[in-house]
Amino acid sequence: MPKRFVVVSPDFPDLPRFPVGFELAEALTVAARQLHETATPHSTLRTAVRLAVHILPGAEHAGISEIERPHHHRTIVWTDEVVRSAEAKTTGREHQLWTTPVLRVEDSEAGGADTALADAGLRSALALRLRSDRRRLTVLTAYARKPNVFDEAATRIGRLFTAHVSLALESATTREQLTEAMRTRDLIGQATGILMERLDIDAAEAFDSLVRASQRENVKLRDIARRIVDTNKHDNDA
Repeated sequence: MPKRFVVVSPDFPDLPRFPVGFELAEALTVAARQLHETATPHSTLRTAVRLAVHILPGAEHAGISEIERPHHHRTIVWTDEVVRSAEAKTTGREHQLWTTPVLRVEDSEAGGADTALADAGLRSALALRLRSDRRRLTVLTAYARKPNVFDEAATRIGRLFTAHVSLALESATTREQLTEAMRTRDLIGQATGILMERLDIDAAEAFDSLVRASQRENVKLRDIARRIVDTNKHDNDA
């Protein structure tokens, strides 16, 4: 029976220099630029898995998953179907990622292992935590078909890369939230104006009417506002 083991990598609080030269620095610079050019969090993640295969030494496939307590696992983006096959079968390592930012998983011998890696024809995995809160983890995992691929150097490069991914993801998320907030504000403003005109009330009374409807129907305020705006548009077009 081939041995399977999980290596919990240290947190690298004082990341030492290692001899990778300007080539890695240039690759990370290009990667950072491409990540920050993405328009949405999802496109950031799609770009991240594609770049991971090119930047992490030995990586052949990559995927990003969300892990929610206690045991819910969902693959968000992937480079190819072998990733989905591997991640569809839990390996029991998820709980460790709540306490350590990096895990290396290896099969030391070929064939016969009844594990998610072996079933998918894979021999090595490097899981890197992108972000976390009390309920949810976002994890990037690189895979290889050979054993013992992800050594300390590959792991450290992975940490550098995921730091860029995390920053770009946070930036894209903030932009998306701001855009949604602006759209919501405009939508509520339009709905308030419609109610003012229809009911002959002032802005404060119109907004209070929206809030009461939201609470009464247990529906988000923006959805109530969108309903009023859409109804008004339909009435005007009729």
